[in-house]
Amino acid sequence: MSPLHLVLSSLVFSGTLAVATASAPSVSIPAHAQERLATTQIRVVPDRANWTYQPGEKVSFRVSVIWDQHPLDQVAISYRVGPEMMEVPEKKAVVPAEGLVIDGGTMNQPGFLRCAVTATLNGKTYRGLATAGFSPEKIVPTQVDPADFDAFWTAQKAQLAALPIDARLTLQPDLSTSNVEVFHVSLQNVGIMPGSTSRVYGMLCVPRGEGPFPAVLSVPGAGVRPYRGQIELAEKGVITLQIGIHGIPVNLPQELYDQLGAAALNGYNVFNLDHRERYYYRRVYLGCLRANDFLVSHPKWNRRSLIVMGGSQGGQLSITTAALDPRITALACNYPAYSDVTGYLHGRAGGWPHMMRNERSGAPSIHATDSKRITTQYYDAVNFARRLKVPGFYSWGYNDEVCPPTSLYAAYHVITAPKQLLLALEMGHATTPEQNERIQAWVLEKSGVK
Repeated sequence: MSPLHLVLSSLVFSGTLAVATASAPSVSIPAHAQERLATTQIRVVPDRANWTYQPGEKVSFRVSVIWDQHPLDQVAISYRVGPEMMEVPEKKAVVPAEGLVIDGGTMNQPGFLRCAVTATLNGKTYRGLATAGFSPEKIVPTQVDPADFDAFWTAQKAQLAALPIDARLTLQPDLSTSNVEVFHVSLQNVGIMPGSTSRVYGMLCVPRGEGPFPAVLSVPGAGVRPYRGQIELAEKGVITLQIGIHGIPVNLPQELYDQLGAAALNGYNVFNLDHRERYYYRRVYLGCLRANDFLVSHPKWNRRSLIVMGGSQGGQLSITTAALDPRITALACNYPAYSDVTGYLHGRAGGWPHMMRNERSGAPSIHATDSKRITTQYYDAVNFARRLKVPGFYSWGYNDEVCPPTSLYAAYHVITAPKQLLLALEMGHATTPEQNERIQAWVLEKSGVK
């Protein structure tokens, strides 16, 4: 066996859009060389720089397999091309060193067409993808706006208002800094059953000094986890409250959250979905308002600026909170979940948590019933987005497979309040450092912090 083959047989490959193959670039490696760690990528790129087309225009995708920035030759791949999140047949091909052009066809209506490519080396599979948008500015929601939407939420807010805040604060010396005091906070909230109560827990970060200060409510993405608070933002002169949504303290050992996420809280997003007054997110949405009740009662709040921010489920909660609470002055939102979840019932992608998507067998989802579909009308971010009245900053990418861009645009285009959209086309369900910097700068500007 040659020195090159000896090295390749023990390579470890890595990369965020990575794929490895049985071949490698033509390189000269001395016999005494050590193991080599190579970054391997599948690069998939539409043929238009802005990744955006008009219905009826054809798109092609160029696929390259890269090994430490060098193209690999004769790489066996599998790929699928079709509307995002839809089941489409898998095809096979071989990628030469100069790359492979895949005909993506077109779409005849507004939406997104995705090319996803995979390849395997030594039992490890790598993947890359790209998504072409077809007139995304013309995407409209499938979700129904019920006639009694506002009456329903007025009644729910009245139930919350009848409960005292009952705030309980515990100083966290290990998290506090010379500029910020950090507290674990517990607030009274409505419960799941009518007439019952629960608690909202979070981490409050208060700048030292007299103030007054603007306030930011930080709402969480999906899952079950502890929180440490938005200390960095508080260091800039902002009161921050980072909350959990599950009615449990947010400063417990990680193991507890892992166990809850795997068992008792697994699938919480569809708990009681057939009953709008008992659905899991009712208590969550009202809990965000209770957090605001606490923030506006804080003696250091400046009585002017109250901003809500979050991504994914946190984007969903940012929209719903800003729509329900007139005290909110602005919102910052990344890839909002729970947007147009009924899209799947109309033959296109719907929002996370994809409860209406067909099962892999092709059978309808067990949640695609009339009672559950009707409940989603009162909780879908689309119907809250219709009611926004404050400025918003929004950001996402075309490659998001958790919160598909079709669902994101469905919510975005019904917003009539001032809005700004920052696209990071290649990003999936994540943000770049540049996005995060822009978002924080916008929040600080709207907070009045210089």
